Amino acid sequence: MGSNGAAVAEDIGNIVSLEHVNVTVPDQAQATLFYIVGLGLTRDPYMMVGLDNMWANAGEQQFHLPTRGTQVIPGHIGLVMPDLDALKQRLQRIEKPLAGTRFAWSAEADHVAATCPWGNRFRIHAPGEAFGPMQLGIPYVEFLVRPGAAAGVARFYQEIMRVPATLRQDGGVVAIVPAGRGQVLRFRETAEPIPPYDGHHIAVYIANFSSPYAALEERGLVTEELRNHQFRFQKIVDPATGETCTELEHEVRSLQHPLHGRAFVNRNPAQLITSYRRGQDALPV
Repeated sequence: MGSNGAAVAEDIGNIVSLEHVNVTVPDQAQATLFYIVGLGLTRDPYMMVGLDNMWANAGEQQFHLPTRGTQVIPGHIGLVMPDLDALKQRLQRIEKPLAGTRFAWSAEADHVAATCPWGNRFRIHAPGEAFGPMQLGIPYVEFLVRPGAAAGVARFYQEIMRVPATLRQDGGVVAIVPAGRGQVLRFRETAEPIPPYDGHHIAVYIANFSSPYAALEERGLVTEELRNHQFRFQKIVDPATGETCTELEHEVRSLQHPLHGRAFVNRNPAQLITSYRRGQDALPV
């Protein structure tokens, strides 16, 4: 790799971080069992502490879990966790209280697969080179799209969001969208039926805020106007044709947003009354 190629490898594009994934849930008690007790994440102690929403911290990212109907992402969510053996034990402990739901888990060759009580699927990986320095967090979300849509998705992010998206052959065609240090969005083509879009969303911070906003506004794609240093859009269209490739609401935040860079509390889920170690309550991420 030449010096310019080495420099290009340092680029992450206009999306500087994927901050949260939002899926609504019908039951906060079951959400607590899965996300906090099972996965071992940490309920944000400062924000959304009532019964109508929960923010679950995962390293420098979060899950937002408002109490409403069920939302299920077609695809799966990637997680990195430092101790997969401890994760397996925690998931085993919640099998009985979540019996009768869609909760399931299995130990695979290179990850732990888990399904939440309502059908959202997760692949939990150990830290590794593919995820950079991440020890705990959300390195990727993979969304399923119809055959032929990935190229248009890549063009959308390249031309409208100013992100160096690429196409990859990886058991099928996948659009890879850089979303921060060690983070990507994946849009994988599938011939399987995809359920209608149900309103789940992601939140991203972008450096160049005005250009994507102008490009989306020009096309009539902005669904929530500028408010509190952010806007929203839902349709991902092919700039070459105007055809809708898929739908995924983006909560797009500028780096002026008051929550940008907010430090998240992450507990050490290995701390138990029977094996408590003084000074090890927090999990360094």
